[in-house]
Order: sequence, then structure tokens, then C-alpha cells
Amino acid sequence: MPVHQTLHSEQPAEARTLPQPGAVLELFKPVTWFPPMWAFLCGAVSSGVAPSERWPIALLGVLVAGPLVCATSQAVNDWYDREVDAINEPNRPIPSGRIPGRWGLGLAVAWTGVSAAAGWFLGTWGFVATLLALLLAWGYSAPPFRFKQNGWIGNLAVGVSYEGLAWVTGAAVLLGGQLPGTPILVVALLYSLGTHGIMTLNDFKAIEGDRRMGIRSLPAALGPERAAWVAAGVMVAAQVAVLLLMAPWGRPVHVLGIGVLLLIQIPMLHRFLQAPRERALWYSGFGVPLFVAGMMFAAFALRGMGS
Repeated sequence: MPVHQTLHSEQPAEARTLPQPGAVLELFKPVTWFPPMWAFLCGAVSSGVAPSERWPIALLGVLVAGPLVCATSQAVNDWYDREVDAINEPNRPIPSGRIPGRWGLGLAVAWTGVSAAAGWFLGTWGFVATLLALLLAWGYSAPPFRFKQNGWIGNLAVGVSYEGLAWVTGAAVLLGGQLPGTPILVVALLYSLGTHGIMTLNDFKAIEGDRRMGIRSLPAALGPERAAWVAAGVMVAAQVAVLLLMAPWGRPVHVLGIGVLLLIQIPMLHRFLQAPRERALWYSGFGVPLFVAGMMFAAFALRGMGS
């Protein structure tokens, strides 16, 4: 290569002082924003209030759930996981140097402030839920709590943040700031618990790094086979509990919809359990969407029971 081309080649990662814009977006992981945004929409539907009546605040709520709070959680996690990412995923923005120095921490702190400020406009309960979600995001990854070091506690924290709080926020915003009624709160809690199993699926890809760094994710602590049974059991139990809760409500179509989606999952779970380490990603891509679709069936069943 000619000398002038070498001199004008891309600046080495270790010499950078500013993060690459594309690396910042990668740090915020847009692919992870869908679950809390979906849960917020489920909450909005479950309120029984037409989103068109309060569409500006509903749109803000969707943005808070995904591109703000969820993105914050990803930035916090990547900063405090930079050592384990250097083992499992060395091309991630922080270990690769595309986000240099302490920029990762700075972005996490700044986005926390932006998220809290936006949450202020969601009403009392929306703001409280936003703050709780941010606290869980930091508690999940940052010392001294670092919930993620225990797969039982960490996955529960994520489930509550991504699904339960987002669902409750969606309902509260559409209800004009009211705390949603008990049926909504219980269903949101059940799907939060079910999400514990979904989070366990995500941990199969990092077993070696987690063990080396002392992170007791369920696959690392229990082994892939036992962790797979826990994940499957939790996801199925949550959906069965929702079905039992809804049975007396006089919503046969919605109960049937969730039941059919659950039945489709059973043979898929059987296939996953035969080779969990190899098929965790497969089940995340094809089985989890059925769980997620059931959430919207439950949301429509809850309409009119929100206050």
C-alpha cells in the first residue's frame, strides 16, 4: 500500500477521542427496544381508552419505553460489562474502542437524565414507573447491586422493567395518570415473571464469559439443560396463570387465542429442550413471538377493566 494511503487510513480505535455515531446507536441496541414498546402498547390497549384521544402523550410514552429507558439500560449494561464483552463479543462498541475512554459511562448518565425528564410528562404514575425502570437498569448492571450476577434476581429485574413497568405506564398514561386497576396490575406482573424465562434464553450465548467473570446466569450456574427447563417452565407457567385468571372474565375468544398460542409453543419448547445451547437463539426467534402475541390478546381482554 502506498505511504499516502496508509497515512489517510482509518484512525486506530485506541487513538480515538470521540465515539463513532454509528457505534453510539449500536450501543443503544435498537433491536432491544421492541419488548418494552410492545408492553407499553399492551398497557395502553388494556386501559380501554382509545389512543387517538391522547395520542401525543401515548407517542411520548412509547419513546420513553424504548429509545430512552431501554436504550439507557443497554448503555449501562455495556459499560459495566465491558470486560466480559471483551471475551464474548470483542467487537462491541466499548471493548473495540469505537466508543473510547469513559464515553460509554457518560452516554449512560446523560441518557438517564433525558429519560427521567421525558418521563416527567407522563403523569405521576408514568413518572414513578420511569424512575423505577431507570433504577432497575442501573441496579442490574452497576455495583454495588449488580443484580445480573444472580440469574434469578437479574432476570426478574429485567422482566419487571421491560414488561411490567412498561405495561403499567401505558395503562396509566391513557387513564389520565390514574393507577391502573388490579386486573391490569396482576396481568402485567404475570407477564413480567414469564419474561424471566425469555431473559434466560439470552444468557445461553455467554456461558463461558459469564463463568469466567463470576456472573451466575442460570445457564452458567445450573448448566444449559437445567436452565432450559427453568426457562421453559417459567414461560409456560406465566401463560397458564393468565389463562386461569381470565377464565371467569367472560372473554372466551381471548382465552382461546392465548391458549392456541401456548399450545403451538409446546412442541417448539420440546425441540429446544433437546439441545438448549444450540437452539436457544432459534426459540427466541420463533417461540418467544408467540408469547409476545399472547400479551396483546390479554390486553384486549382487559379493556374496560382498567379503572
